[in-house]
Amino acid sequence: MMTTDPIADMLTRIRNGLHSGKEIVLVPSSKIKLSIAQILLNAGYISEVKEVKQDNFAYIALKLNQSKKPITKLQRVSKPGRRMYTPKTEIPSVLGGRGIVILSTPAGVLTGSDARKKGVGGELICKVW
Repeated sequence: MMTTDPIADMLTRIRNGLHSGKEIVLVPSSKIKLSIAQILLNAGYISEVKEVKQDNFAYIALKLNQSKKPITKLQRVSKPGRRMYTPKTEIPSVLGGRGIVILSTPAGVLTGSDARKKGVGGELICKVW
């Protein structure tokens, strides 16, 4: 199945997996999705990221954290129909720093705090808290 917004599809799969109590969610693999998954892993929102092959397709297996630091909300900011960019001086904070914002920058996919440290702005991918 081809989706017009693969990142929104990934976030929806994670959201649905959390609501249904699943332990592992499979997401079709891509470089940007792997980068987003790595950021979620480093922030403690998911507990494991693995690349798996199944029926000649590459997937990313995400092990969800139900107990430690649960994801309350995943929100897609920039969409294919309306891209949202932010300069380095206006990177938003989520819930006063309790959540994270993920950006696609010239320095790669970064959290909002990492982008501020490196002094780069970019496309706002999503907010997680």
